[in-house]
Amino acid sequence: MHKIDKTTMIDIFMIALGCAIYAVSLDMISVPNKLADGGISGIALILRHFWNINMGLSTLVLNIPLILLGYRFMGKRLLSYTIWGTLCLSFFLWFWRSVPIIKQLNLEHDLFLSAISAGVLSGIGLGLVFRYNGTSGGTDIIARICQLKLGISSGKMLLFCDAVVLFASLSYLDIKHMMYTLLASFVLSRVMDTVQQGAYSARGLLIISDKYQEIGKMIDLKLDRGFTYLKALGGYQQDEKRVIYVVVSPREIAAIKQLIWQEDPNAFISIIEVHEALGEGFTYKQKRHHFFIRK
Repeated sequence: MHKIDKTTMIDIFMIALGCAIYAVSLDMISVPNKLADGGISGIALILRHFWNINMGLSTLVLNIPLILLGYRFMGKRLLSYTIWGTLCLSFFLWFWRSVPIIKQLNLEHDLFLSAISAGVLSGIGLGLVFRYNGTSGGTDIIARICQLKLGISSGKMLLFCDAVVLFASLSYLDIKHMMYTLLASFVLSRVMDTVQQGAYSARGLLIISDKYQEIGKMIDLKLDRGFTYLKALGGYQQDEKRVIYVVVSPREIAAIKQLIWQEDPNAFISIIEVHEALGEGFTYKQKRHHFFIRK
């Protein structure tokens, strides 16, 4: 029980931190440089431009009916995290406007730098929110309802909602600012994926060779990496084979390929991208590395 409580507290704190970073990106960069945004935040920017409505207030008011509409489609944990994320985002959108640092950073004369900065900050903020099982409300709720009731993928629905809001933003933005907004959105998506999926990226190798035992032994001796033998069936001769599966860091790719080819020049190697690697050698007890392979 103590472990669950600790995990929940970490989730709550990181969701709040992510919302704070996302809000400072909107207040500090998007608003003064006239960059749009998707979802509820984009609608809040439109309301602020035409009617000078506080973004924190409009974000909260717009999310209330969506939360009431979506509560039956979300579990208690997700619902509570969504409410918490909505409250945090609304609070920080109001809070950052009263902090002097918002007025000190002037990027108005460099839209490229503004777009990159907005994308990076927003990506970090939203990436933290999603990494710790939260949402900031808004179109995330609509996407979940459409996925459950209509069978539409959440990604497609989010893209549709963002496209509608961005199109509406043309009512006060010119094409130039909209293009920089799209650049910020691209940077946001890349940074958010990196933060959400984790920094411990790796490469997975599937190695097919008749000398699998020799290769496995060298992987253990030279790279200090664990590996797994997988049973396989040859497609042509229907003979049983052993496939080596091993996960290494990107910098070890050249070394392990050299090692394999020294043992078997005809070995088949398939390299796949691993978005996150957890465990020995990646997130704790980093093993020693031999950068020079000698036989």
